[in-house]
Amino acid sequence: MQVTQDDGGKLNAFASEPRMVVIEPGEHRSSNRLLLISGLVLVLLMVAVAAGIS
Repeated sequence: MQVTQDDGGKLNAFASEPRMVVIEPGEHRSSNRLLLISGLVLVLLMVAVAAGIS
């Protein structure tokens, strides 16, 4: 953690950030597609439950 001191004597602490990871195009497409399909199923299920309640 990096700590600096300003003109008034106050200390400022800055968190150390993790390194960036660059994802190459085409990686993890199956997980994105699975997440999209799961979200669609969840929305349809919620609509069905709401229709069943009312």
